[in-house]
Parts: sequence; structure tokens; C-alpha cells
Amino acid sequence: MEGPFDERALLHLAAVDPATAFARASALLDEGGGVLALRVAGLAAKELGRLDEGVAFLQRALARSDGYTAAQVRMNLVGLLTARGDVAGALAHATEAETVLDGADADRLAANKACALARAGRLDEAHTVAAQALPRLRQGHDPAALNGLLTNLGLARALRGDLAGAESALEEAVAVGEAAGLRHQTAMSRGNLAFAVSRRGDVPRALRLFVEAERHLSGERLAQCRLDQAETLIMAGLPGEARPVLIAALDAATANGYRCDMADGFLLLAHAELAAGYPEQCTDAAERARAAFAEQERTGWVPLAEHVLLRARWESGERSAVLLRSAVATADRLSAGGWTDAADEARIVAARVALSLGRPAGHLLSPVGRRRGPASARIAAWHAVALERAARADRAGALAAVRAGLRVTEEHAEALDALDLRARASGLATELAGLGLELARSARELLAVEERRRAIARPARVRPPKDPERAAALTALRALSAEHTAGTARGGASAAPPRDLAGLEAEIRSRTRGRPAGAAPPRPAGLSRVAAALGERALIEMIAVGSDLHAVTVVGGTPRRHRLGSYEAAARETGLVRYATRRLAEGDDPRALSALDDTAVRLDDRLLAPLRADLGDRDLVIAPAGVLHALPWAALPSLAGRAFTIVPSAGAWLHARATAPADGHTVLVAGPGLRHTEREIAALRVLHPGAVVLDGPDARADTVLDALDGADLAHIAAHGEFRQGNALFSRLRLADGHLTVHDLDELTVPPRLIVLSACDIGRADEGDAVLGMASVLLALGAATVIASVTPVQDAATPEFMSAFHTALAAGHDPARALASVPRPPGVLGLLCMGAG
Repeated sequence: MEGPFDERALLHLAAVDPATAFARASALLDEGGGVLALRVAGLAAKELGRLDEGVAFLQRALARSDGYTAAQVRMNLVGLLTARGDVAGALAHATEAETVLDGADADRLAANKACALARAGRLDEAHTVAAQALPRLRQGHDPAALNGLLTNLGLARALRGDLAGAESALEEAVAVGEAAGLRHQTAMSRGNLAFAVSRRGDVPRALRLFVEAERHLSGERLAQCRLDQAETLIMAGLPGEARPVLIAALDAATANGYRCDMADGFLLLAHAELAAGYPEQCTDAAERARAAFAEQERTGWVPLAEHVLLRARWESGERSAVLLRSAVATADRLSAGGWTDAADEARIVAARVALSLGRPAGHLLSPVGRRRGPASARIAAWHAVALERAARADRAGALAAVRAGLRVTEEHAEALDALDLRARASGLATELAGLGLELARSARELLAVEERRRAIARPARVRPPKDPERAAALTALRALSAEHTAGTARGGASAAPPRDLAGLEAEIRSRTRGRPAGAAPPRPAGLSRVAAALGERALIEMIAVGSDLHAVTVVGGTPRRHRLGSYEAAARETGLVRYATRRLAEGDDPRALSALDDTAVRLDDRLLAPLRADLGDRDLVIAPAGVLHALPWAALPSLAGRAFTIVPSAGAWLHARATAPADGHTVLVAGPGLRHTEREIAALRVLHPGAVVLDGPDARADTVLDALDGADLAHIAAHGEFRQGNALFSRLRLADGHLTVHDLDELTVPPRLIVLSACDIGRADEGDAVLGMASVLLALGAATVIASVTPVQDAATPEFMSAFHTALAAGHDPARALASVPRPPGVLGLLCMGAG
């Protein structure tokens, strides 16, 4: 039963279907099978996540064999011992076997040895071994061995920083595996291709590849795939999401004896903790990784643990000559080991420490590659160059370096469609942009840097292909959220456990993030374009420069810069205004009204009084900074009765103004559970007699979305909920559940003007109003959104909205119509956003 044909078939089966291969090998062993059955059982057990069992099978096989057969067993042991963290033992077996094996077996051994060398950190040797065997395997007839060699070659190239070469080798590995029907090995290659693609910055493609790979993986390979996926999430600015993935993968690796993966997992966990802002936890994980690498004699990987420890010391605030020497020495060790990107990052730390100590840093930065490696490293490199030039009083050169780093960030953002990924991408350049703002002297320079920074996170309209699975997940989420809401309202147990809701939200995020980008990010708005579009209006763009708040006004084509004082003080008073406004939305509260009046006057004096000479009585376009986006601006005395619109940036305002006029229909929607909604919609029906009206059971999400597409005017009165920290799941309650921001992303042509008569739905995450229902509607192509940044008083809304729509019908634009209506305290949070 163990002839040549059976051997090839069984070994092939271990690569295609490990579970079936293990069952057949076990049956052979029960019948007295020999070395081949033990080899197949060992290889299959490893793939199934039972590493120690697999090693035991191979050790039994080695004890029962000699000569050429023993060398074949040693060839298999190389892979299993490497996974167990015994790299030295794996390479010792490889040395013994390579003096015996020939032909295809020698090339199979080369594939395993290349993997062991890479895991040891001997990247150049791994690359050489794989490259030498590749031509022979391409001419042979063993697709499983060719696939494995190409996969290991691709990994070696990726770790050395040759991402184009890595992608080429791994794409060939996938093609070889698919052609041969090697489902399991093809999935491994696809997961490794995702790893290389993510390091190149194409996060959406990487996430799609990871999903495809996971379907056919189990055991160690699944854990490795999830470790790589966690690295992608860290690089995408999502360390909080990476951490549970890492913990689960580490638990699986620990339980099954995959000590090599455990060490790698601790290193990645250290990076996740550092990215999340926890240098102490980072240090703990990095020390565990360093100890594991040393124990496993993976000396080539030890400098990578030292590198992240170095960065943790910097993030903890250490600025010492000792740290400088450590950074230089670590960079040298990383460079000698072939870890080019990490070496560059260590040199950047060294340069920044040197600059903080008043020492020269140009010689430390000269070897750093600013056109290779991950976007985060290239941005950090330009930041260090900007600091070095600024230290030499080369302000123009420093600003040029800031612009170069922001260009890298823009290029990185071009690959991203998902709004949350774009927002995180802009965060890579926060510190760099902050330096640019501090270097800017004139109003023109300050506005240019800030507009460039804000444009990175603001998406252009992207029209991705329809995704039926994403749509199905949104429908399921809507149904579950409706059940959850109903169960909560009854005071009993929810029919939809929170973990089920969270799982659907995670699926929707995953599918959204995997969509390819369809458009480049918008370029920053130039002053001349802004000035021409403003006409008689005035622009106020507020900018946080360090701890200070500044404003740039543009009036009559002339930009001026104003210092407004402490940003923290403005943020604190914004919080007080928001608190008082929330209290007033709940009902009459004289104390809250008095507090609101007093705080609003102080905030008005801080934010707008210094600008009055410039602004006169012009209509305003206001681009707030940070938490000021959540300010109910209508509460400020200077804005009472005055037309103004709130925008994420001057560029976003230009984008909103470019929306073509529509001859579409009017839509009026009433959600359930509000006492005065019917009265509100009834009043609006009189003003819009031809409107499409959706209320009661007709106000279902799919029906509402269909009606919104292509509308000229839409008004939705419903319960609203802003999801802090998860803004793309902010929602409006409809008859069949919740309509989320993700649902609105399905619109082909959003309404030109949309009024969201709901609590808090105008709020946004990410500091500069990037993520939220109103901001996403503007990004999708709506010209103007009327929405509230605070709760609204249900009883006060019908009369206010009726008066607003009456002003609209009289020919006023939305901003002037809103300004013309007296404001009761319960609706102070309603703002005009966008074109106005």
C-alpha cells in the first residue's frame, strides 16, 4: 500500500486536504503502515494545529528509517521544528538531509530550509537558498513544492523590504496552487500575499485577500494569517481592533505549541500597544518577544524586539544620550540583519533624540530611505528631516519637507475607500502637520498647511461595486437592532444579544474596508478658488496650533491670521454650552438657560469678537477645529439671525457648492416613537403637496433609501443616535429598524438638501467632522445637510421646521432660511452644514 503512486498521492493530499490525509494515514497505521504513513500523519497534524502530535509522528518515522528515507523524514522535520521554535534543531536536520537528498527532494528541502532561515532572521541566506532552487522546481512536476518555495521566497523578499519582488513571487505561488488544486496551500500563499500587499499600503486588497484565505485555513496557518491580519490593522491605524485578534492568535499558538508564532505574536502585540499609546504594556510584550527569540536562537529577530523597545522609550518621554547611543547601535544591527525599514525607523528615533539634545542629526538621516517602506515610516522620515532643517533655521526647507510628508499621506489615502481607514490615514501625519502649522508665519501659509491636512481625511465621492453580502449584513443588522430595541423597551431580555449585533457590525466594517478605492482624495483648496467662491461671504477657518487656537479669515480675497487664545479653554466652554443645551432640550430649566447665556457670551468673545472688524455683517462659512465642530453655534450672540454654514474645511465647502442643481422630488419621512412627528410631517405636506411621504409601516429602510436617491429635498423626522467611537453606525430609527451611515453609502445620488430632524445626528468623530452621518452625506455628494449636534426638543421641532420650510419655499437658501427663524432653546443644536 506504500508504492510510489500511493506516496505521491498521500503527500499531495496532505497539502490539499490535511483532515482527509490524516484520516487515511491513521487508517494505514492501524493496518501496520510504515514510515510513509507516519510522515503523512505528521505533516497533516501540523496543518491541523496539532504540532506536538505531528513532531511525535515524524520522530517515530525517523527511528524506523535510515539512509535516503531518513533524510526525507528530516526534510519534513525541518518545517515542524521551525514552527515549534526549535530553529537550530530544524537547521541541523536540514544540514544532515541535504548531503543525502537529490532531485525533487533536494528542492523540497530547500523550500523548508528557506522558511527556517527566514524565521531565524537570516534573510539573505533564506533568499539565496530559495532563489537557487526555484529554476529547477519550475522545470519539475511538483506543484506543491514549487508553491511552498515561492511562498517562502516571497516572505523572505517582503521581510527584506523588496515588496514588489515579494508580490510577484506570491502571486505566482497562488497561481501554481490554484492550477494544481492545492486548496490549503493556495490559501496559505494568498494569506502571505495579503501580508506583502498590506506592507505596500494597499489595505483594502490585503483585507480582501485575508478573508479569502481564512476560508480554507485551520490550525497554525489560520493563526499565522490572523497575526498578519493584525499587523495590517496596526498599520491601518486600528491597534484597538488588532489587539483582540492578536490575543486570540497567541492563545491558539500557545495551546498548540507553535512557539515560533508565539514569539512573533508578542512582537506584534508590542507594536499594537505602542500604536495605541501604551508604552509600558508595549515594553512588557517586547521583552517577552525578545526573550522568546533568544530562547529559540532566532538571533536575527532579536534586534526587532530591541527596535520596538527603543520606540517605547522615546514615546515614554526619554530624551537622553544613552537613548541616542542605543538607537544608533540598534539601527546598525537592524541594517546588518537586512531589516531595512526597521533600521530606518531606528535612525529616525536617533535623529529626533539628537535634535532634542541640541546635537546635529543630518548624518543620521542621510541613509534613511524616504521613498521606500511603509507610509508611516516615510512620513516619520520627512518629519525628522523637517525638524533637522528647522533646527538649522532653514524654514523654507522644513516646510518643503512637511509638504513632502503630506504628499506621502495623500498617496497612502488614495488606496482607501472606507471612511474610517481614511480618517486613520490622516492621523499618520498629525504630528508632521502640527510642525507645519507651527512653522507657518502668514495666514496664507497657515491655511495651506491646514487645508492639505484636512483634505487627506475627506473622501472624494467613490462609487464602489455593489456588494450583495454587505447589503445582506446591513439588512440582518437592521432586523437584529429592531429586536434589541423592542426587547429593551419591554424591559425584558433582548432577542438580539449584543455579541450578535457586534458580529454583524464587524462583518460590515470588514467588507467596507475591503472595497477598492475608486477616486483619489480631493486636492487641497487654493486660496484664489476659495476667495472667488466666497464672493460677499467671509470664511473663518479655526486651526489648533500647538495648545493655541488660531483663525484664518478670508474676506474680499484677503487672508488674515488671528490668535484666539487657548484651545483647551475654548473646548472646555464648548462642553459647558453643550451640557446646557442638552438640559434645555429635555425641558424648561432656568438655571441651564442662565448658564447657557453666560457661557455663550464668553465663548462668543473668545471666538468671534476678535474677528468682527474683518467680518462685518457678512454671511459666514465656518470651518471649526476639533471639538468645536460639536458646538451649537446658533447659541452664540454674534450669530443670532445671521446666515452661516458649518463645514469640515474650505475645500469641503467648495466640493458641496459644486453639486449640480437637481430637479428631483421631495421626500418626507416619519420614523416611529416620537410624539410630535406626525404633526411635523403634516405641516410639511401642506408646503410640499407633491412630496413622497413615508410614515408608519411604509417608513422602511429600503423604501426610504430608494426614495432618497435622486431627491432634491428630503426631510427625515426620527429618533437619532450618534455612536461615539463608532460613528459610521450612527443611526436613525425607522419602521423596520435602524438606518445607519453605512446604509447611506449605498445611495447613488444623495438628496441635494437633506434635513435630519433628529437628536445628535449632526455630530462626528475624528476631530475634524470626518465620520458622522451629516459629514458622510456631504462627502457622498449632498450639497447641504441640516442636522443637530445636540438633542432636540420633540415638542418644539414641528413649528420650527414648518417655519424653516416656509422660508425655503419663499426662495431663501438653506443657511438664510435657518437664520430667519427664531430659535427656541430646544433646537439650538440644529445647524446648516455644507454649501449653505
